[in-house]
Parts: sequence; C-alpha cells; structure tokens
Amino acid sequence: MRFAQYSTLAFGLVLASFVSLVGCGSAPATKTAEKAGEKGKEVAAAGHDHSHWWCAEHGVPEEVCSLCNAKVAAKFKKEGDWCDKHDRADSQCFKCHPEKFAKFAAQYEAKYGKQPEKPSDE
Repeated sequence: MRFAQYSTLAFGLVLASFVSLVGCGSAPATKTAEKAGEKGKEVAAAGHDHSHWWCAEHGVPEEVCSLCNAKVAAKFKKEGDWCDKHDRADSQCFKCHPEKFAKFAAQYEAKYGKQPEKPSDE
C-alpha cells in the first residue's frame, strides 16, 4: 500500500473510534423503565441511586416509582393509571398534575420530618 492509502485508513479508524466513544447524542442518558426494555428490573439512570427509600429524581418512594421500575410501570398501565404524554403513572405525573406531589411529599415528611426537594425530573 502507498502512504496515501495508509493515511486514509488510519484517518478512518481514528474517526470510527471517536464516533463510537462520543456517540451521536441522539439518545438521552435517562430512560423510562418501559423504553429500556428490562421487564421487572430497575433501570439505573446515570448517577441515579436506587438504594434509598426515596427516588429524589422522580419525587416518589422507590418501590412505587413508575419511571425506575418496569414491573411497577406495567402494574400502573394495567390499572389504567398512565400518562401517555409523559410516559409515567398518571398518579405520579407532576407535569400534568403538580398538586399530586403533595401526597408523596407528606409521606416523605412523615418519615424524615422535613419536606422533600422538588423532583429533578421536572
């Protein structure tokens, strides 16, 4: 091979490596449980810790978080409690129903003696 062919090949390999490492940026870092396709498993978003009682990212207890657990999401869908617009349980859709956060905030306050921060998901 000639030098030009080698340099073209090297450039192509470098470009392919860069694209695979950086990605195209079209997919968000966080996924809803349904979109992640892992039925019954928790879907850990980047930097989201599921080891605590409270899901700070979504403003509900972890055990009922329809965005972090596909099994929970399926249950809410089956019961007809689903917001198609925001892809979460309607009873947890604080985008459509900001007043519904008060119910979960009261649970948090009863446990910790203080109000939770607003969910970072909004």
